[in-house]
Amino acid sequence: MNKPNTNPEREEIIRQYIEAYNGFDIGKMLENLDQNILFKNISQGEVNLSLEGLSAFKTQAEQARNFFSSRKQSIESIEHTQDETEIRIDYQAVLAVDLPNGFQKGDELNLKGKSIFKFRGNKIIELTDMS
Repeated sequence: MNKPNTNPEREEIIRQYIEAYNGFDIGKMLENLDQNILFKNISQGEVNLSLEGLSAFKTQAEQARNFFSSRKQSIESIEHTQDETEIRIDYQAVLAVDLPNGFQKGDELNLKGKSIFKFRGNKIIELTDMS
């Protein structure tokens, strides 16, 4: 019988990040990120955002916070490999503004996706969100 691959330290860091994200707490989101964090957002197979460094990540997070009146990522599953952890998520959000793609203020978004967290020690060095 194979023992499931667990990593309680990484899982706690990820849960803290998700909790901070859901609560729009950017300071807490940044706590476990490496100074040189690499972030990518991929939607329908296309990279629509790529940035490097804690400062760029913070700026983007502050801008994105204004797009939503509420948002919630719920972890569906967690899978660990040597230096990364993949989580599958349910994502729900309510828009606070009209978007150029036709979505309107008050529209509810419901997506399924995954996030891949790469670690060095207890810091997240790379985060890729896919939906």
